[in-house]
This record gives sequence, structure tokens and C-alpha cells, in this order.
Amino acid sequence: MRISARNKLEGRIVEVRKGMTTAHVRIDVNGAIVTASITNEAVDELGLAVGQKAYAIVKASDVMVGID
Repeated sequence: MRISARNKLEGRIVEVRKGMTTAHVRIDVNGAIVTASITNEAVDELGLAVGQKAYAIVKASDVMVGID
């Protein structure tokens, strides 16, 4: 599949927490945790589970990061 996203971060799923309609999927990317909010339906269709290799794909023209 071809995508136009500018950043693709490889990591491992460390948590999948489903809510009423939306799930939060936490991915460990070299010690940094990236959290994705996706639908519960997408979690089920993709078969996402803790321990799986996954990619966090960031599609944005501007990404802001804050550090203490």
C-alpha cells in the first residue's frame, strides 16, 4: 500500500484499551510511547494485540512536540 504520510515510526504494541467507540493503542517506539486513537472496529479488523510489531503513521504538515 502506498501512503503519503511523512513519518512512519516502527515499534511494538504495549497496550490496547478499548472505550465505548474509540480505542487507544500505545506503541513503544525505541522507549518513547506513541498513542493512537482509532475505532474499536479498526482494532478488531487489524487484529491488534499487545506484543505485535506495528507502525505509527503520522500524517500532518506540522507536528509539535513539547519536552520538559
